[in-house]
Amino acid sequence: MTDIPKPVATSPRGTRGAAFTEFWHYFSMNRGAVIGLAVVAIFIVLALLAPWIAPYVPEQQFRGFDKMPPSWMSGGDARFFLGTDEVGRDILSRLIHGARYSLSIGLVVVTIAATVGVILGLLAGYFRGWVDVAIMRVMDIILAFPSLLLALVLVAILGPGLLNAMLAIALVLQPHFARLVRASVMAEKNREYVTAAKLSGAGHFRLMVVTILPNCVAPLIVQATLSFSNAILDAAALGFLGMGAQPPTPEWGTMLARGREFISSAPWIVTFPGLAILITVLAINLVGDGLRDALDPKLKRS
Repeated sequence: MTDIPKPVATSPRGTRGAAFTEFWHYFSMNRGAVIGLAVVAIFIVLALLAPWIAPYVPEQQFRGFDKMPPSWMSGGDARFFLGTDEVGRDILSRLIHGARYSLSIGLVVVTIAATVGVILGLLAGYFRGWVDVAIMRVMDIILAFPSLLLALVLVAILGPGLLNAMLAIALVLQPHFARLVRASVMAEKNREYVTAAKLSGAGHFRLMVVTILPNCVAPLIVQATLSFSNAILDAAALGFLGMGAQPPTPEWGTMLARGREFISSAPWIVTFPGLAILITVLAINLVGDGLRDALDPKLKRS
């Protein structure tokens, strides 16, 4: 009598490993996304290790070395690789410490915007009716204004400062999360697995958070990545207008604002903060494109 082979159980760890392998396969097919991920990882390392990597304290002033050009230019000094600003502060040190502020701004803004937007989107898409109408009309009103203009008005009301700028940007970005979650919930709520959960006695909270929301995560990750770059850009714009981080905070937008009057006599003071913003935002957007290709089944390539 032959033995019947027993089915081999698949461990959750093995399933997660296979899912990650598939995700990385599609993500790595986008070379730009891989390069963007590497650049973002470098900026994260710089931000985390800024106190130990930066040559000097970002607020430290060197008298007699103001507007010093980069070390490879005529008149430069090897001690200041990217030169100094208008009051003799090392630009490289300020850029490295500025990465902490810019990345922290993106993280805080996306966390607040995603949390509020997901809650509102879940309520609107699940309950529909007057709840949906009330929430989405408010979202439409917010989206009717140019995002930067609305953030500028809110900061003017709350008062200049980095915290108020982050709150204003989060408020401006959260309608995108709300609309995305609402659409996903409306598409998922009538599926068989949701009906089965209802018949098993699941309540509204469990249906929304445990049953439906996990199936909306993929587009949320892509939206969060793109909103991260928008948050950095908006914070830099507010800082440039003097409504965001205040001097002597080494935030990239504030550095641009302080150095704009020297764009002709000392162009490096504004060039390097501008390049830092450009490279960071471009890298994050490339990562967002790669995540979209890897997480959206319709966009997966064979």
